[in-house]
Amino acid sequence: MEQEKIDPATLVPMDVFTDDTPLRVDLAYAGTESFCGIIYRKQARLWLHEDLAAIVVRAARTAHEKYNLRLVVYDGLRTMAAQALMGESDIVRAHPNWLAGESRVLSPPGAGGHPRGMAVDVSLETKAGKLLDMGTAFDELPLTGSGPDVNRAHRKFADLTDEVKENRRKLDEAMNGAAAQLNLPLWPLPVEWWDYRFPKDVTERYAPLDDPDLPPQMRMTALHMDRPGLPDFSAGHFEAMRKKILARI
Repeated sequence: MEQEKIDPATLVPMDVFTDDTPLRVDLAYAGTESFCGIIYRKQARLWLHEDLAAIVVRAARTAHEKYNLRLVVYDGLRTMAAQALMGESDIVRAHPNWLAGESRVLSPPGAGGHPRGMAVDVSLETKAGKLLDMGTAFDELPLTGSGPDVNRAHRKFADLTDEVKENRRKLDEAMNGAAAQLNLPLWPLPVEWWDYRFPKDVTERYAPLDDPDLPPQMRMTALHMDRPGLPDFSAGHFEAMRKKILARI
């Protein structure tokens, strides 16, 4: 079956919500502190498909209303070019099991929800900016294996404190509850407590996005900035998207 193309106009930058939503964007792979170094270009923004963006905004409001917490959003659209750069990083080359076999925890270029803007990485923090203890740092990958016996980030890893279990429960409650309220499907990725995405029967209907498929302002890496593409969107377009999503929730 031929995959549908994702219209870039359906992607929204999550920073447009931070003024009026208890949500903070901390774009992973845009700085040296990430596990694989700098992947994204300096001007990159965090993009999500509009349906997933609505879930995230609703979840942020739930976390604030019920627990006085703020949602932190780390990653969304990860283009095929970005996936390739990640796979070529020194640390990933040193751990080939992360990209292949039963213990895979990273997707090769084109696979998964991220290159469609249909996966998001999130956590929770206090209003003062202190991250909740989730048992691991965001993006802590297991050295060997990915199952719940060795992978501390796995959702079924058992050796966790009661505090960590409760913190993960709050995140699950906010994200899964938001999806249910909006009547949208959501699949918490088993091997990573921070990853929520649309299930495969949704994501695989769509072709993955690479940087050249996007207007220059939406490209994630610096690899293809000299290639022509679709025209950039106006600021008014993203403001209209913001209002559209807020009206849904």
